[in-house]
Amino acid sequence: MSPMYFSLSSAFILGLMGLTFNRSHLLSALLCLESMMLTLFIATAIWSLMLNSSSSSIIPMIILTFSACEASAGLAILVATSRSHGSDNLQNLNLLQC
Repeated sequence: MSPMYFSLSSAFILGLMGLTFNRSHLLSALLCLESMMLTLFIATAIWSLMLNSSSSSIIPMIILTFSACEASAGLAILVATSRSHGSDNLQNLNLLQC
């Protein structure tokens, strides 16, 4: 395994482990999701450069667009929960309550 593939896979796994184990605040979960999406963007950008194909060069831009949409939706949810509940602690949120 080359060092580039090892570093990309370890960065994605670290983001996944951070999302799995540190679920105390919504902001930390959103940052872990963003690191995973950034790793996927870098991996697909390198993959499209290695293929030298014009049809696969749009895939990193699509992933970057979805990442921006996910970040804006996550920040909107973060602002809404901190305004309504007073903090972003995930233990204090009751999702069954309207």
